[in-house]
Amino acid sequence: MSQSAQLVNTLKQELKHQGKTYEDLEGVLALSHASEKRLFAEGKFSLDRVEKICDYLGLDLIGLVALMEEASDKIDQLTREQEEEFAKDVKLLCFAHCLLNGWKFDEIVNIYAISEHEGIKLMAKLDRMKLINMLPGNRYSLLISRKFSWIKSGPIENYFEQQLQADFFDTKFNQQDEVRVFVSSTLTDKSVDIIKGKIKKLAGELNDLHHEDEKLPLEQKRGMSMLLSLRPWETKVFKALRRRSKE
Repeated sequence: MSQSAQLVNTLKQELKHQGKTYEDLEGVLALSHASEKRLFAEGKFSLDRVEKICDYLGLDLIGLVALMEEASDKIDQLTREQEEEFAKDVKLLCFAHCLLNGWKFDEIVNIYAISEHEGIKLMAKLDRMKLINMLPGNRYSLLISRKFSWIKSGPIENYFEQQLQADFFDTKFNQQDEVRVFVSSTLTDKSVDIIKGKIKKLAGELNDLHHEDEKLPLEQKRGMSMLLSLRPWETKVFKALRRRSKE
């Protein structure tokens, strides 16, 4: 990613962090809402406009660059050793999951059977692992990027397959907030690539909504999980009907 694109992304993140929207900038930039959205989408900012937005956010250019550099230092993935620690310590995994979803320390220890002392120890461990920056008053800042993902076929994905997958599908998916769609098709490689791209885009949109909602109080949100998959597959009962090649 170019430095100019990183700068624009940092401006977007700081707007969200301060609870501001593009509409709030209409008086600052003297542009329509549609023009502002196009400006952020194209990333073609004049230095004058960058300075005006910084002034509105209470930043100077040096502070903006510092925020950009801080964001660029965030990690996209854990090491295999770190994932193994999570896979064998369910309290650590639960605590980290909550922090990654923006929970406050008190919310975690009030809902889960994790004492305040245990919570502090878990938070300190995550701080040593460089996943969070532990702050006074049991507060924290995340040190992972928005592109964070688990290692492909790594300890956490394997843990999911062994411990969580059957539990996830142990429902009829007939409740108001549940949905299950199964579609089977015969596609070309080109069409498969298109579907894979759409799946990745949908996952990215879910992540964007997560960051938009993270400032809202916990009582207004619910933990939601989405599993998307695509693979060449034929059910065993169909495979059993296939003619065997002559030897």
